[in-house]
Amino acid sequence: MSSVTDNIAVGEPARSEPAEAVRRPRRSVRSFLEAYAFLGLLVGAFVFFSLWPRTSATFPTSANLQVLLGSNTVVAITALAALIPLICNEWDLSIGGSAALSSVFVAQFMTNGMNPLLALAIGIGIGVCVGVVNALLVTRMGVNAVITTLGISIIITGIISLKTGGVTVAGNISQGVTDFGTLSWLGIPRTVYALVLVAVVVYYLIDHTPYGRYLYALGSNRSAGRLAGIRVKLVVGLTFVIAGAVCGAAGVLQVARSGGANPHLADALLLPALAAAFLSAAAIRPGKYNVGGVLVAVYFLAVLNSGLNLAGAQPYVANFVNGGALIIGVGLAARLGERREP
Repeated sequence: MSSVTDNIAVGEPARSEPAEAVRRPRRSVRSFLEAYAFLGLLVGAFVFFSLWPRTSATFPTSANLQVLLGSNTVVAITALAALIPLICNEWDLSIGGSAALSSVFVAQFMTNGMNPLLALAIGIGIGVCVGVVNALLVTRMGVNAVITTLGISIIITGIISLKTGGVTVAGNISQGVTDFGTLSWLGIPRTVYALVLVAVVVYYLIDHTPYGRYLYALGSNRSAGRLAGIRVKLVVGLTFVIAGAVCGAAGVLQVARSGGANPHLADALLLPALAAAFLSAAAIRPGKYNVGGVLVAVYFLAVLNSGLNLAGAQPYVANFVNGGALIIGVGLAARLGERREP
């Protein structure tokens, strides 16, 4: 009897190992599909509009591709700004306003003859100042981040209206600045290189520094992070300051691209940037907000909007696309985040 029992005990690991070996490849394949399915959708959408008779003559042209790449760099940089506080579960609804405020002041300073480099530096500094105000209200005053940043965004809208009267700011913008925003290097819009630089810096910050690890730790479990010795208020506050600086850079880049400042820029940036930031959790690293996912999401939405626009869709269709993407992004982020929980 004991020999039979021993044989069973000895045989159990031998039977369990093949089953585990089968589960591992299945899990690996599923993880791969989850990580790159969104990228596949981007490629699929691009191929669809390239072949669809209504858009095949215009969508895949080099001119349209340059516009597609260059015109979305400001949105992409703004989405990277939204990403940083989002990693620790904080929403910054002032990102569009920060970029718009920066662009308005930079355009006005240049129009009044200020040195372009000084004007650009001040533009980034304006974004930093907005971030500092957000950080102090959230971490020192204890005001909810959504309420704080929404209120700041409304105040910024008032400041912009006061400064511009609702009229586009256009004037003596430096030729070097506008050349950077409108010309290409090696067939690629120069602003794309600026986007790559910002993306690399943000990627390094959140993926290869202790600060980035603190952000993900707080996003996973803030109480545990506090018990582990993380200075929660400092880490959270810095996310708003860094986001403000990145938004300031986005505003500067918008001036370079358009040769002026649109007082309604905030409305055009906020929704697609937030949608891309949330959708990043569904691409490249499912369940985690990440830089690669932001870029995939930005250009997925850009391809959809560009293709529909070339097909003759009404302008309001873009609102449906961006609003739907935001809802889907929040849902996917929550769902995939739950599945990553141990």
